[in-house]
Amino acid sequence: MPEVKVKEGTVQLNDDGFLVNENEWNRDVAEAIARENKLELTDRHWVVIDFMRKDFQESGKSPTIRRITKNSGVDTKELYQLFPVRPGGTAARIAGVPKPEGCV
Repeated sequence: MPEVKVKEGTVQLNDDGFLVNENEWNRDVAEAIARENKLELTDRHWVVIDFMRKDFQESGKSPTIRRITKNSGVDTKELYQLFPVRPGGTAARIAGVPKPEGCV
């Protein structure tokens, strides 16, 4: 099973790169997963990440790209600039939430 190294040790990822135990998520874990995805997180990345975590906690489902762009203040063009490869899935991995429905 894949894992990612963080300050506190390691956290387990499933074969798709999502956290096995979402309760292990913290900002250090997000930074480590982002590095694995060759991203350096900016304030705008955190807008998306924080929105995804809050929306998941409230609804129990990971938000889709459409939901992110309608409700986070980050439009589609910017989302694809922030997360150029599979933006919904990459952002969900970093945010420590499950794979969004309809995400390939």
